[in-house]
Amino acid sequence: MRKSLGLLFIGIIGIIVISGCTETAKEKSAYELIAAVGTHGGEPEAGFNPITGWGDNHEPLIQSTLFKRDSNAALINDLATNYTISEDGLTWTVKIRKDVKFHDGKPLTAEDVAFTFNTAANAGGQVDLSMLEKATAINDDTVEFKLNDNQATFINKLAVIGIVPKHAYSETYGQNPIGSGPYKFVQWNKGQQVILEENPDYYGQKPYFKKLTILFMQADTAFAAAKAGKIDIAEIPSSYADQKVDGMKIISLESIDARGISFPMKPDTGQKTDKGYPIGNNVTSDISIRKALNIGINRQALINGALNGQGQEEFTGVDKLPWGNKEAIFEDGKTDDAKKILSDGGWIDTDGDGIVEKNGLKAEFTLLYPANAQERQALAVSIAEEAKKIGINIKVEGASWDKIDTLAHSTPNVFGYGSLDPTDLYLKYYSKSYDPSNYNNIIMYNNSIVDTYLRNAITSFDQNTANKYWQLAAWDGETGFSPKGDATWMWIATINYLYIMDEDLDIGTPKIQPHGADIFGNILEWKRVEN
Repeated sequence: MRKSLGLLFIGIIGIIVISGCTETAKEKSAYELIAAVGTHGGEPEAGFNPITGWGDNHEPLIQSTLFKRDSNAALINDLATNYTISEDGLTWTVKIRKDVKFHDGKPLTAEDVAFTFNTAANAGGQVDLSMLEKATAINDDTVEFKLNDNQATFINKLAVIGIVPKHAYSETYGQNPIGSGPYKFVQWNKGQQVILEENPDYYGQKPYFKKLTILFMQADTAFAAAKAGKIDIAEIPSSYADQKVDGMKIISLESIDARGISFPMKPDTGQKTDKGYPIGNNVTSDISIRKALNIGINRQALINGALNGQGQEEFTGVDKLPWGNKEAIFEDGKTDDAKKILSDGGWIDTDGDGIVEKNGLKAEFTLLYPANAQERQALAVSIAEEAKKIGINIKVEGASWDKIDTLAHSTPNVFGYGSLDPTDLYLKYYSKSYDPSNYNNIIMYNNSIVDTYLRNAITSFDQNTANKYWQLAAWDGETGFSPKGDATWMWIATINYLYIMDEDLDIGTPKIQPHGADIFGNILEWKRVEN
């Protein structure tokens, strides 16, 4: 849901180029790559610093992590060799490799791991580390994590934060980062490009491509460059899905990246956040409105139109994941059922204008979307058209994230969400996770039964038990955060990520794509092949 999860590339297209954008792919060495990504992310504002969010939900390329995910999304060792957890779940002990060097030749030790996590926790960056009390290096290859809450999902934090060198870390680290990952940082020209080269001392599988230059370009410009043969791979919008380019192929990758509308749950009573932002919405706080929209909107029609068919229906935000509850999925597009829900809830069109009212209040609200997100704009416009069929008037408005920040507590917004860490589900719906300074429980949802399920889930070290509680939080047959229960959000679709690439480029088996895309997640598998 966060506006820049992973901070890969900001509303612009990034291109991975190997030797320079003036050459064609055919003129390059086979070991140099041109690729374009970034439609769903952005150039990292704070630089390539894991402490502030670089690499969250994505392969950081420059840094190593303790664990990582394989192409099946299973956790595997990276720097870590094994780990143990105390019986009370509050002490985690991780052993790390002894053969790892940073790019400057200095050894990576448990002291660097402890420094990284303590610094990240104090910085309050992209990754929620509120459960971490302290990380301590026991010796060079052993780090101990003390938690203040026995969250079993802590393992996921160890897979997303890249390790930085204690000896070379400063406020400007993100501008010239040193890591131990498969690629070394060479140069960053802000707003233009970043250049990476192979790390010859990398402890893992060596990458086929020896140099990456990531250019930042608009989507149309990147697609034109692909057509001209100047890049090997480019992320493209769903509107380009049917394009044909000689010598190139288009692939569509399914994702867990969901698009959904937040529904502020509190009525507008004049309450404000500590920053003076308004809280509450008198229309979306009415469950009849939320339920009617959820059952009345035709998700597949939105996908076919707004997304050019590049997506799948989504009802809970986590339908595809092991903790998704299939019992919470339902048949939508039922206009008559939606109208009845509104009527039963007291919403009647008394003046004949096609929009229902209740106690003098029109069933209308503004729906925000990030102004630079074309696919979210298309969804917002299509949703507004669908909503009119059941008597609800939605006024769509594109806005900057700065403006959305001030209105998100009172105004619905088209958000994106998709994570392999169920902690994010906890932060989205657990009542006590609400924090006005970020997007945790932005709708201010409060259901004590759901809270109990969420606490049982996040503290269950048996995955099957945890999944059962995550599922019950969505729908237990009587209540839950899903549309069958409190209808807290209207999830619409998980989007597909589209890439146009050279026919001779083999990208192996891509990892499951989270919010913001992770096309580099399996970069070590990439190579060129003979046609």
